[in-house]
Amino acid sequence: MNPIEQLSKILNISFKQVSKTVELLKEGGTVPFISRYRKEQTGGLDEVQILDIKNGLDRLQELEKRKQTVIKAIDEQGLLTDEVKNLILKTTLLNEVEDIYLPFKKKRKTKATLARENGLEPLAKIIMSQNEEDISRVAARFVKGEVKINEEALEGARFIIAEWVNERVSVRNITRRIFDKHAIAKSKVVKGKEIAGEKFKDYFDYSELTSKLKSHRTLALLRAENEGIIRLKIQPEEELVLDKLNEKLKHGWNESSEQVELAIKDSYKRLLKPSIETEHRNKLKFEADEQAIAVFSENLKQLLMTAPVGQKRILALDPGFKSGCKLVCLDENGELIHNENIYPHPPQKDTAMASKKVVSIVERYKIEIIAIGNGTASRETEYFIKRLKFDRKLQVFMVSEDGASIYSASKVAREEFPKFDVTVRGAVSIGRRLMDPLAELVKIDPKSVGVGQYQHDVNQTLLKNSLDNVVISCVNRVGVNVNTASKYLLKYVSGLGETTAQNILDYRKENGDFTSRTQLKKVKRMGDKAYEQSVAFLRITGAKNPLDNSAVHPESYYLIEKIAKSLKIKKEELIGNDEVLNTLNLSDFQDIKSGMETIKDIIQELKKPSRDPRERAKILEFSDKLRAISDVITGMELNGIVTNVTNFGCFVDIGIKENGLVHISNICDEYISNPADKVKLHQHVKVKVLEVDTQRKRIGLTMNF
Repeated sequence: MNPIEQLSKILNISFKQVSKTVELLKEGGTVPFISRYRKEQTGGLDEVQILDIKNGLDRLQELEKRKQTVIKAIDEQGLLTDEVKNLILKTTLLNEVEDIYLPFKKKRKTKATLARENGLEPLAKIIMSQNEEDISRVAARFVKGEVKINEEALEGARFIIAEWVNERVSVRNITRRIFDKHAIAKSKVVKGKEIAGEKFKDYFDYSELTSKLKSHRTLALLRAENEGIIRLKIQPEEELVLDKLNEKLKHGWNESSEQVELAIKDSYKRLLKPSIETEHRNKLKFEADEQAIAVFSENLKQLLMTAPVGQKRILALDPGFKSGCKLVCLDENGELIHNENIYPHPPQKDTAMASKKVVSIVERYKIEIIAIGNGTASRETEYFIKRLKFDRKLQVFMVSEDGASIYSASKVAREEFPKFDVTVRGAVSIGRRLMDPLAELVKIDPKSVGVGQYQHDVNQTLLKNSLDNVVISCVNRVGVNVNTASKYLLKYVSGLGETTAQNILDYRKENGDFTSRTQLKKVKRMGDKAYEQSVAFLRITGAKNPLDNSAVHPESYYLIEKIAKSLKIKKEELIGNDEVLNTLNLSDFQDIKSGMETIKDIIQELKKPSRDPRERAKILEFSDKLRAISDVITGMELNGIVTNVTNFGCFVDIGIKENGLVHISNICDEYISNPADKVKLHQHVKVKVLEVDTQRKRIGLTMNF
């Protein structure tokens, strides 16, 4: 079966769709471009399906590469037969390739190799045939040289049989299946680690079938083991495995069969169990990683697609007590126009001066919105701001500070604000992420934005690839203003990258703003393929051609001219003209280049050109009764914002430093297996306090009341 057929079967996508998608990917097509502008060729596959094809193809190519390496290694030993080669080529699983290769691997000196050197392999073969009744009599013939007595001969033969058992593909597959179905994760606390490992208390004496183990528990167990808090075993009951292996390999009840049974037990304990347990652990870890990464990716997607307030003049505050509150003013484009410190809280508590400064700044810089970071002193700062009397009505937003400190100390921030310290940069980040969360958050390592689950424990390469794909998807879904975007936003545009993004900035600096998409062809290293892939995701407001500020690809501009000509109107009159667009018979405009899917997308875009798919930002009012966890009382009903979604529930900001946890069982009155099916990041929710543990700083909440 070739890779396209394999992918088609694995992903349940037609051969034709997979084949065409692979062809487009090999031609340099990106996932966002193919899913948006090549729907006719792929049969309307979405981003997720195209990414699955891309990742699946990469995995199959890695498998094929490993097969060829193994075939070459066996061939170099002069041991490759047609049977072995065909067996490897037909295999569809990597661990089966390794099983086939296992007998041919060059081994260090083992008990079995030593037994072979002592001439005991013929005895092992006699025993394995299980026909000899008096095996001691036969063993006596092999007592010579280093082998002094019968038992040493039998033991050496058993070592050889144990190795054969371990290397048999069918045996390893039987053991794998038993591990998959019956392995139990058992953990015990290491004596003396009870206090240091308090956060892992649930796993001090724990036992669960791995087939039922949730991903977050897998990762917690593995972390606790790595930190030396618990001892962890992951294996089935030994008798269960031995019974199956004896059933497979043992024939009869003579002395030879008894020796085989002993060899099977030795093989399992010494060779099979450690190998398959490691493999099973790796499998559990990989599956847990995948689930944790999927949760993280979905949360990141929702965070990046958070509603922006748009181009507003913003006063942003990074709250604090002793060090004061850092205050910055940003213009409509997010440029820093003013910064200073105020000290409205203890120990200075210069409230009068702070009030006077804020009111004056709001008036002087024509501030429209106030953004307050949600860290230390946030509620006190919000209370202070809301008591002030301004010359205009202002909206006050609480903004997540997650990652702001990472950004403020980063190379990106130093490049943007070389003359300002980390406190100014952090406050700017708070204001900008309210203005446009996507444009600001792309500057921060996604792992630092506070929406992950065990993000430091999972496979970092898989995590990075997955999160990068999320960022790419979001950036291209929203589109980018080529005249205002930073390099860090532009580099995620389909077909670009960091070098071309910087070249766009250099061109803009040297020649002024772009006035048409065709100008992009003049940018250094903007080749035909890069232009094709990126141009429709780049917007030019105020362009000579209004379509340059839309998601319509220039390759389809001719179609709009064709429609306008048929209606005897100018193309500009089509934009936003639902009445005229709804009267069109779309099939009249199909041709070789543009099918119905493309035409439908174009009409939708003409109806709402350059529409931002994100909603508008909304304000949530927290309870004015809360300042700290000590104010939280069981039974309180509160407003909250979902700040993180995990496999076991969601965390909710109720307006204090500590977030509360809504366990999965308390999200709704029906059974759910995935909290993300019911709650989304930044969703406004009503919660009720179930319990408060001020010592451990934990708050239990419910949404089901």
